[in-house]
Amino acid sequence: MVKRQKQLQRMIVLMLVLLLSGSVFAVELNEAAKRAARKNDAKVLSAKTIKQGNRRTHQIKLLTKKGVVKTITAPANGKKKK
Repeated sequence: MVKRQKQLQRMIVLMLVLLLSGSVFAVELNEAAKRAARKNDAKVLSAKTIKQGNRRTHQIKLLTKKGVVKTITAPANGKKKK
C-alpha cells in the first residue's frame, strides 16, 4: 500500500511539472509576440513555436502600419535574431 502511494505521489508531481512548464512556455511565446509588435510598431498576425531537435524558436508574423508582413524569429531564451 505504501509503495502504491509513493508511485501516485510521483505521478502527481510529474503531472504538475509538465503542466507548469507548458504554461510558462505559453507565456514566453505571448511575451515574445508582444515585444516584437511593440518594437516594430506592428500587429501580430500569428505566433507559433517551432521545435528543432533540442532548440525551440518562436516565429512571429507581423503586419506593419505600412502594410508589410514581416516574420520575426526569436529563440525561446529571449535573444532575438532575424
